[in-house]
Amino acid sequence: MLEIACFNLASVTVATKAGADRIELCDDYLAGGVTPSITSRNNITEAITIPINIMIRPRAGHFNYSTAEFEQMKSDIKLHKSWANGFVFGILDSTNRVDERNQELVQLADPLPCTFHRAIDEVEDLDEAVETVIAYGFKSILTSGGMKNAIQGAERVAVLQKTHGEKIQLILGGGVRGINALELKRKTGVDWLHSAAITKSGEEVDYEEVVKIKDVLKDYY
Repeated sequence: MLEIACFNLASVTVATKAGADRIELCDDYLAGGVTPSITSRNNITEAITIPINIMIRPRAGHFNYSTAEFEQMKSDIKLHKSWANGFVFGILDSTNRVDERNQELVQLADPLPCTFHRAIDEVEDLDEAVETVIAYGFKSILTSGGMKNAIQGAERVAVLQKTHGEKIQLILGGGVRGINALELKRKTGVDWLHSAAITKSGEEVDYEEVVKIKDVLKDYY
């Protein structure tokens, strides 16, 4: 299964037509993704038939959010809840451990599923963090195994999959492309891969890249 991060509405359409199984919708590719604007919601058409998960991230940078930023995250979940299929977020405390405030956001999003994003790759104890995320009610985790990218973290993700895979869905992200998707799938055993599928300057999803990833994944099954 393939999730594509989209940073504009044109890319949502492209990714859908190319065969993506799910969209992660956000703004600002260079920032690593922040909460999309209300304009994005208003312009999503009925032609988009695959699930769309919404990034809830009030700004770029570190993941230790102020009280005001946390309140903004709650407001954004309420704003998008009527049309989203799920949410993607992650808060760390001042010691880079999973913050207990995540649980409040998960409860606010209920019954929609929540994904803890790659903020988890910044924690010191990855196993502890995964257990905490599970306890807080998240349904999935986007991770590169605590490393810079999926290739470097594949072995660690494989271990996480074996240890925690029955309790939470692991999504492998960080540099996933058509040239490495099959190898990463085989190494890790995860059900979902995540890619921005951007091959040129800008924020546009490459149709051919999405098709390529989907095609090579067929060889896995």
